[in-house]
Amino acid sequence: MTTTASTTASGTPSATVPSGFGGLGRLMALMTGDEKHGPAATSTLDALWVLYDRVLRVTPATADTPDRDRFLLSKGHGPMAYYAVLAAKGFFPQEWLPGFGSYDSPLGHHPDRVLVPGAEIGSGSLGHGLPLAVGTVLGLRAQGLTEPRVWVLIGDAELDEGSNHEAIAYAGPAGLEQLHTLVVDNSSATHGWPGGIASRFEAAGWSAQTVDGRDHEALYAAFTAPHPGRPRAVVARVEPKNA
Repeated sequence: MTTTASTTASGTPSATVPSGFGGLGRLMALMTGDEKHGPAATSTLDALWVLYDRVLRVTPATADTPDRDRFLLSKGHGPMAYYAVLAAKGFFPQEWLPGFGSYDSPLGHHPDRVLVPGAEIGSGSLGHGLPLAVGTVLGLRAQGLTEPRVWVLIGDAELDEGSNHEAIAYAGPAGLEQLHTLVVDNSSATHGWPGGIASRFEAAGWSAQTVDGRDHEALYAAFTAPHPGRPRAVVARVEPKNA
């Protein structure tokens, strides 16, 4: 395993951070302070890594090219895992991580697409990422760009928001094959869904699958399964938020 050097907030060298998935915990530990929404971040770590390491066709060098894949983080209130993965993949220096949440840091408590290299949207109120992803697919289609895939990560509690159900109901009949929704289910929703979350998407014409959100091979297989003519939803189940 290779390692990369990191520094503390004061600019002094810290212990080397292993590269790859094994180093993400160390990178997340560099981000300290209040209002971290720890469970919201750790619940997404495995899925984010598999996406950026093995699935998404985007790199720091191609982050602005029209034919890149787009990833939208709707579950933006716990962004430390997202920041750690972006830093590990070279979108911005790991030296930025200790400044997380400070007034002069680009790494805020919600990602800002203007400040964070690699971020496609700025997040805030829940329930907006999936509608934005639908619009992104439609916009790319209108430009004749049919190869880029659009991924959006939402939390199970975001399905309490009506805007998501409107997007789900539209995307299936519209045949938005380039749309992929990753639902990280850590049992934080106020209201469950009879038959499980995947059934909600299937009822609207989506291809959907539920997998173990900590099993990297299961995640990869679900992320890359063919779904001709239909949008894809993957429900990644992880341990309950309050477990």
